[in-house]
Amino acid sequence: MSGSTSGDGTWGYGLLSSGITGGSGLEAPAAVVSGAGDDGGMARKGQQGQQGQRETVMAARRPEVRLPELSAWAGGELEPDGDYDGLEFADLDLGGQEGIGARFMDCALRRCALDETGLAKARILDSVLEGVRGVGTDLSGASLRDVELVEARLGGVQLHGAVLERVVVRGGKIDYLNLRKARLKDVVFDGCVLVEADFGGAVLERVEFRGCALRGVDFTGARMADVDLRGAAELDIARGVDALSGAVISPSQLLDLAPALAAQLGLRVVS
Repeated sequence: MSGSTSGDGTWGYGLLSSGITGGSGLEAPAAVVSGAGDDGGMARKGQQGQQGQRETVMAARRPEVRLPELSAWAGGELEPDGDYDGLEFADLDLGGQEGIGARFMDCALRRCALDETGLAKARILDSVLEGVRGVGTDLSGASLRDVELVEARLGGVQLHGAVLERVVVRGGKIDYLNLRKARLKDVVFDGCVLVEADFGGAVLERVEFRGCALRGVDFTGARMADVDLRGAAELDIARGVDALSGAVISPSQLLDLAPALAAQLGLRVVS
């Protein structure tokens, strides 16, 4: 493992060299280990050690959700391919309902139960989900754009094959989040707890983890560009450490990941 240190305290390591391929249109640099703590601005800089070239790690663009005056939903159960515009769903039990292919535009879901709610291929746009809870919510193949998910308590959420763009997940706890083969662009996980999240085969571009706990995360086969893991309060990678090309980690995180990296490289560490 080779590395270099620049005058500003930024370390670059050519740990993993695989890039983003497979038609995603992204080209990922090697994993970057950065000691710079700059959180301001739209870009943060690291250095790629093997080539001595500076890399620019672009920050995620956050959503700007400005909801209009909302009308309370009083229409009974969700419907497949339903069209919901400018509505507030508050303190409702939507468990088991089927809204497959539905469209939610300028909506707010507050304190709703979503146990086994069917929202596959739904489109959720310019909306806020606050205090929602549930187990087995199906959002497979869904599209979320300019969405805030705040203080959610969810388990086994199915988001495989989904597209997330300009999404913030703030606070709350999500167990067994399935994001396999999803596409995430400009996504921020802020102050949340993710237990055994599965990013297998997903494409991540400009994704940030800030003050959140990642426990038993699986990055197997993921493809990354401008993924910033430095702000994660806890980083426990169960599988897929070899997929970190295109991510940025801190020096302390590098030390924590050393056993997994050694195992990936087939190294034996003997005292």
